[in-house]
Amino acid sequence: MIIAGLMTGTSADGLDLVIAEFLPDPTVGSDLVGADPTTLTVRILAERETPFDEELHADILHLLEPADVPLSLVSGVDARLGRFSAEALAELCRDTAVTPDLVVSHGQTVRHDIIDGQVTSTFQLGQPAFIAEALGAPVLSDVRSRDVAAGGQGAPLVGLLDSLLLGDVETPTAVLNLGGIANITVVAPGQEPIAFDTGPANALIDILARRITDGRGACDRDGALAAAGAVDDDLLTALLAEPYYRQEPPKSTGKELFHAAYLDSFLDVHPHLGEHDQIATVTALTARTIAEAARRFDVTTVIASGGGTRNPELMRRLGEELGENVELTSTDAALGLPEGSKEALLMALIGWLSWHGLDGTEPSLTGASGPRIAGRFTPGDGPLHLPEPLRRRPTRLRLTD
Repeated sequence: MIIAGLMTGTSADGLDLVIAEFLPDPTVGSDLVGADPTTLTVRILAERETPFDEELHADILHLLEPADVPLSLVSGVDARLGRFSAEALAELCRDTAVTPDLVVSHGQTVRHDIIDGQVTSTFQLGQPAFIAEALGAPVLSDVRSRDVAAGGQGAPLVGLLDSLLLGDVETPTAVLNLGGIANITVVAPGQEPIAFDTGPANALIDILARRITDGRGACDRDGALAAAGAVDDDLLTALLAEPYYRQEPPKSTGKELFHAAYLDSFLDVHPHLGEHDQIATVTALTARTIAEAARRFDVTTVIASGGGTRNPELMRRLGEELGENVELTSTDAALGLPEGSKEALLMALIGWLSWHGLDGTEPSLTGASGPRIAGRFTPGDGPLHLPEPLRRRPTRLRLTD
């Protein structure tokens, strides 16, 4: 089965696309009906990162600000992002001559509301009907809400993919994603995997990068801005006092907490700091909070992915914070998975599971009352015909060329 996964994360800088082919364990034969595979094999057929145009990018960032916005902007971004996703995927399909059987679109999270540690709502934009209309394939979307309805965090969902890729480990291992928000999945021998958001990855860094460059740069390219500054210990100590870092997992967060006004409430108390010292300090904050989260679980290896891996200053600081007894590597090196494709592949995996009537969430990862089938389907050109559900979920995911 060929599935396209589309992901836009909390950095809100563009769309990640993966087209992947899923095959069951060959030991159970090619007939999926009633099969009981233990290993699911996946081959990445195509991948691409498509940046948003300036207007769409600016409007999404506006929606992520902690302020009231006009409903017309919400509706407009929902439709425009749907069309953008449809066009980007259609172009990738034309360029590669690959047609997906199913599309899974995460959409852009614009609200992830949390009260007293409980997620009360999660809201993603990017109307899937435009994708179904353009591609003719059914589309799975809204993949987080069912977990939230079951009392879960609805995030991070990537723990399922991480645990299937890692399989059995000899020592506690963390898989880290560095998007706007950082999240880790911890897999340890003889224990259920856990996953949670550690705090900001690029969210605060990007705010300062846009300020320093007068909007010309959306991120700290190559970590050059942070490398030009020095960490201010007083500001770092104040930032580390955020109560979220001390909460027990499962937990999740977003730009509803880590936004510009939040950052300014700390910067205003330290007006003497230059811009480069500010961005050096929030870069150190990201590294410190990730390392502290990893140490809580005696992690010996951290496998990183996401846009933050392209920031050498962040990665250098993270390596220092983890210490010489913890190996810091990448999904490219450790798992053979390109760092920019992991979350789009997650969407494709969730699509395969939901299509075959299998749960896409786990209570140990999100805190829900039980596992749930994720998402809802928009039909393609014809009626929606789902296959007979499989008996149980695969226990391993194997990448192949």
